[in-house]
Amino acid sequence: MYFGSDNTGPVHPQIMQALTEANTGYTGSYGADPLMDEVRARIREIFEAPEAAVYLVATGTAANCLALSCYCPPTHTVFCSPVAHIYEDECNGPEFYTGGAKLTLVGDADKMTPDALRAAIEAEEVRGVHGPQRGPVSITQATEKGQTFTVAELTALTSVARDYGLPVHMDGARFANALVATNCTPSEMTWRAGVDVLSFGGTKNGCMGVEAVVMFDPDKAWEFELRRKRGAHLFSKHRYLSAQMAAYLRDDLWLSTARAANANMAKLADGLRALPEADFLYEPAVNMAFLTLPRRRLKALKDAGAVFNVWAGSLDDGDADEPLTTRLVTDWALPEAEIDRFLDLARA
Repeated sequence: MYFGSDNTGPVHPQIMQALTEANTGYTGSYGADPLMDEVRARIREIFEAPEAAVYLVATGTAANCLALSCYCPPTHTVFCSPVAHIYEDECNGPEFYTGGAKLTLVGDADKMTPDALRAAIEAEEVRGVHGPQRGPVSITQATEKGQTFTVAELTALTSVARDYGLPVHMDGARFANALVATNCTPSEMTWRAGVDVLSFGGTKNGCMGVEAVVMFDPDKAWEFELRRKRGAHLFSKHRYLSAQMAAYLRDDLWLSTARAANANMAKLADGLRALPEADFLYEPAVNMAFLTLPRRRLKALKDAGAVFNVWAGSLDDGDADEPLTTRLVTDWALPEAEIDRFLDLARA
């Protein structure tokens, strides 16, 4: 019963098969392989962006940090939510790769609002040479709390950024999950809404370890290539990144796995709603849910072998009936029987 994260599950068999098939013979290195040509063409087709520059790296942190570094000089700041992955979970990687740029937090929630973004932008560049200059806006889709932005909400945020001439980055570690949940097209959720560069996730949705950086502004392509090399993220045997992403995109596997992951969460959430003590902090839009349950229920689940994260509080100390916040995440491979078993234990 694994509900800890969607990066704890297995690699999809079609992606493993693609890696096996790629592991024969000889081919060009550093991205000069035919599979990368396929990836580049397919992403341009999916996003309706024939001029987009497409690059692969192995981790989401590398994708985010390298992408932001192309748009944010060390004298500037990145605007992001207070729970953004680039702020909480990348060990100051954005600051490192930008050469020391600052992160400015927007609002107090995972979904920033246009008013909060405008206020944060207005608060910078007020000290002349002494303060940070305004830099890119980074939006996470789906958010770290399992919510999604509609196309209208994204457009409202990017419009604020455009008012100040600022570029927009999207952290799409769970981009596929958000896309199938919002029922829009990839172009509508990115460049048509005003996004300049996307970190397009694969690892959390069935890949072994690959993320794409899609630069809708190809003028930044060469700078990204230089920064990727200098940052030690240019793979020599690049075909193993290409093989994963190529298989991920073929026959819309990336959408199938996202739909499966989201459906697993919908089933889990429906079952948990039947518990009078379950209180969802946010309505699960994708494959992630935050809710509170009594300590005794969570401890019993943990003792029975369930894997999940307690977001606030300790399982071992305190009132048995005290509600604790937990995060549950489902992936594409989670068997329905495991969801049923978890729900049976939760009800017991």
